Amino acid sequence: MEGKTTKCKSESEAEIPSVPVIEFNPQLYRQRYQFVKDLVDLHEPKKVADLGCGDASLLRQLKIYPCIQLLVGVDIMDEHDLRWNGVKLQPFLGQFLMPRELDLTVILYHGSVVERDSRLLGFDLITCIELIEHLDPDDLARFPEVVFGYLSPSMVVISTPNSEFNPLFEVVTVRDLDHKFEWSRKEFQSWALHVAKTYNYSVEFTGVGKPPAGAESVGFCTQIGIFRKNGGKAAELCVSEQRDQHVYKPVVTISYPSLQQEKYLKTALVSEVWQEVASLRVEYLRGLKEQEEGRELGNQPDACSEAPILWFGPVFTEAGKARIEASSEPFSVKDKFFVPLQRLLAHPRLNHLGASEERMRSLIADSVTLSSDGSAVVTDLHDPPDDDPES
Repeated sequence: MEGKTTKCKSESEAEIPSVPVIEFNPQLYRQRYQFVKDLVDLHEPKKVADLGCGDASLLRQLKIYPCIQLLVGVDIMDEHDLRWNGVKLQPFLGQFLMPRELDLTVILYHGSVVERDSRLLGFDLITCIELIEHLDPDDLARFPEVVFGYLSPSMVVISTPNSEFNPLFEVVTVRDLDHKFEWSRKEFQSWALHVAKTYNYSVEFTGVGKPPAGAESVGFCTQIGIFRKNGGKAAELCVSEQRDQHVYKPVVTISYPSLQQEKYLKTALVSEVWQEVASLRVEYLRGLKEQEEGRELGNQPDACSEAPILWFGPVFTEAGKARIEASSEPFSVKDKFFVPLQRLLAHPRLNHLGASEERMRSLIADSVTLSSDGSAVVTDLHDPPDDDPES
């Protein structure tokens, strides 16, 4: 229900005419989204739902957060429009090349926010941004029972226009023709406190969109209530009939590539293994050449072990250096170069992928050459000579 404009108004096409422009910087809808993003940064929720998701602008900004593993939008708009909005939630090419660490599923449901659907039970955060003012009296009465009583998430964020700000726009009634009401701060806080008390939540009030100088008494343009469930965690499924109430129609379901999925983990492992093997081989050959030239560089293993540190620099922490120093060194036998898997896994970028030596071995076995005992990657010590086109 968000609007991308400098005026304090929602995204609906039906706007109040002849409203003087009040500039917000950043734009008001961006401030609302940033408020939600700041909460995500702070609390790192895994399951997030946006009720009244509209054009999915907020969802598009939330899908980049690595902590979120399930991201859901619900709206009653035309299904075709909802499906089109889902196109903008698809992963980019770069997200296949550099997958997330954790799985992410994005789902858009067609349905009313005052209907119960058990697939939204157990969420960490539910957002209702510029939503409640679009509900008629009957739906507004049902809204708390569904969201707070039935869904019972750990946290709910509700934003709504502050009617006390409206005189600054010379608005006679409401900011948007689809708004069924707009509340003063007292009205919103009275409603929110009653909801919080009824459903065992605490609530605090704030807002975005500061008034111009001299009009501070009207408060924020958008008022916000942050509801936190007493006890912290979302309610567990304690009634069997809650489990299978599937009222919403899934319109869009998107699964993002992640390192939890074997094919993407394999691609990442093979790529990192080849890069590290190539880097270690270059440094190893450099050490051999310097030895042949009679330079005193210390023992050969140390030269090899420090090479990645010189190459990658700040990537290495003290713990990372310790892992490398404790790992087996690369070595050569005749014209073959061996890099132990243990050494590869000590490298920060490979260590970060979280694969055990056994799993790494199984995933890369058909993409690299392994030693007879499977403990090391084997490659040519020297590049093969270029073919002579005249031979």
